[in-house]
Amino acid sequence: LIDKNRDIYPYSLVWSPLPPISWIFPFIGHTGIANSYGVIHDFAGPYTININKMAFGSPTRYIQLDPLLCRDVEWDVAINEGCQIYRGRMHNICCDNCHSHVARCLSIMGYG
Repeated sequence: LIDKNRDIYPYSLVWSPLPPISWIFPFIGHTGIANSYGVIHDFAGPYTININKMAFGSPTRYIQLDPLLCRDVEWDVAINEGCQIYRGRMHNICCDNCHSHVARCLSIMGYG
């Protein structure tokens, strides 16, 4: 169950604004992915995965996905693998960032 007050978002992609960039370009923001317990993982900076505390505050938007659509690897296993990869990566605001981390996790699980 989603619990916005405690930032619990099982099987979800989450988004938060990046002040002041999001004020000017509202489609730009910071993303994370939550495991089956709702614990959010986000690539926050070089070699850094935040767990249960997003880099730019609580999510303001989320979308809950269907874990039954994972074709290759179970949801939580894929998130752990993606996080392990991104703990060894340099953050690049334009090319290898929080969006790339979420995409890698979804790719590992074969979502879709």
